[in-house]
Amino acid sequence: MRIARFAHPGGMSFGAVEGNAAAGSSGLTVAEIDGLPFGQVTFTGQRWALADVRLLSPILPSKVVCVGRNYAEHAAEHGAQVPSEPLLFLKPSTAVIGPGDAIRLPPQSKQVEHEAELAVVIGPPGARRADREQAARAIFGYTCANDVTARDLQRSDGQWTRAKGFDSFCPLGPWIVTDLDPSDLEVRCEVNEEVRQLGRTKDMVFDIPALISYISHVMTLLPGDVILTGTPAGVGPLTAGDKVAVRITGIGTLSNQVVTLD
Repeated sequence: MRIARFAHPGGMSFGAVEGNAAAGSSGLTVAEIDGLPFGQVTFTGQRWALADVRLLSPILPSKVVCVGRNYAEHAAEHGAQVPSEPLLFLKPSTAVIGPGDAIRLPPQSKQVEHEAELAVVIGPPGARRADREQAARAIFGYTCANDVTARDLQRSDGQWTRAKGFDSFCPLGPWIVTDLDPSDLEVRCEVNEEVRQLGRTKDMVFDIPALISYISHVMTLLPGDVILTGTPAGVGPLTAGDKVAVRITGIGTLSNQVVTLD
């Protein structure tokens, strides 16, 4: 199932996206879900053409937990070694935006870069001190993410909070796919239709159950929390006017325009 969060004439809702995504948004509809999408899903009977609603970030997490250097080639392009344990950092929930929203370049940075990533969304009951099997059961679904990073600030600060935490620095979308095998998916980033990143999830240093288990031994993962699983090689600069697209096999495309912060 593809779960979206969307704005419609009556407000905001979760919904199930129906139809063949290969045909484009004109062939898709969204069926409104009654309440939250976790557990047994029931529908209100309301349905819209996807083109007639506005997609929002598919989830509003209490926290976004990110994993650094989880692809060896990406670590190498920054002259860094692959860590012996997952390297964790956080993005604030205020960094989250949805498909079509603008990535806003802050005046503090002269080098903002894209990082295409597979994102994991945690479902009920969450995860606390989970083993691998419990971690796998805690997965609600997957979506596309862009771990936007102020690279110059990351280097100068010596830690990553400011560089990763600006408003709009965590695009998510276009929806959550709940029935997907994440073991070998293509992760692609295009800027103005030019391919910048092209990797596969099979090349992750730490796989998804390992990441969830490790994180859950540090902090409790709540339903709706998001884990960004790392980026493949090829990260590069974003400038005002760029259109950046993250494409992941089996999920779809997350597109955002880049603008200068007023």
